[in-house]
Amino acid sequence: MSEGSTLSLEKLTKVYLKMTAKRTELKSAFDAEYNLLTQERDKVKQALLNYCKENNVDSLKTPEGLFYRSVKQSYWTSDWESMYEFILENEVPELFDKRLNQKNVRQYLEENPDKLPKGLNSDSSYTLSVRRPKK
Repeated sequence: MSEGSTLSLEKLTKVYLKMTAKRTELKSAFDAEYNLLTQERDKVKQALLNYCKENNVDSLKTPEGLFYRSVKQSYWTSDWESMYEFILENEVPELFDKRLNQKNVRQYLEENPDKLPKGLNSDSSYTLSVRRPKK
């Protein structure tokens, strides 16, 4: 590599690190303001939910817009072994999300390179990491 290209790489690295620092600074400022706004919005949201509850209504139209409440139901298990057993016994695999745990699949394939599940796809790409020099 010539000295000119080394200098160019030094400049590119320096610029990259400056951009990363600026992005971090901007993200911190954004996150602080975003979190404050979210907290304030949550207070307004709670006031609207309280109105619905106190007035026994699920929706209300105002000149500024419509607000309504709905029930969000969530499910989880505290006993995975029993849940697996239930799903197998009742033949309801659709109770699971269709996604793979990336870390566990990678580890399994590393330990079992001759056992490739049918239909498994993979994709790889390079990432770039740049670090400041140690002082």
